[in-house]
Amino acid sequence: MTSHQSTQTMKPATAAKKLGVYLEATPAEFQEGVVSRNELSALQADPPEWLQELRRNGPHPRPVVAAKLGVSIAGLARGGVTEPLTTEQIEALKKESPEWLQRERATQAEVRKETVRIKEKNAERAEKAREERS
Repeated sequence: MTSHQSTQTMKPATAAKKLGVYLEATPAEFQEGVVSRNELSALQADPPEWLQELRRNGPHPRPVVAAKLGVSIAGLARGGVTEPLTTEQIEALKKESPEWLQRERATQAEVRKETVRIKEKNAERAEKAREERS
């Protein structure tokens, strides 16, 4: 009995998410087809011009917008940003630095600090447990 490997494919929305681009801004042939794992790897390794342009100028999906602004996705929503933004719009927001953005960045900084504190505390506990076992 011969086993043959079937090609794994994904929906365009999944591929766009993995590539960090806004699906609606991708070419029609990308949106209408399916993407194999090999095709995704090829796009990541050697991105075509349209993908480079989207990554450079957008419009960017919410996770990318949030990362570029240094806030959470929920923070974007609280700030009223629900649509994809271009790099130019993101830069304008950074420059404008509205109060909601400052507040959300401060919140995000606190979250990161707390995450580090918890990670360090867990590492100390693990070290203590190893010492007690030996």
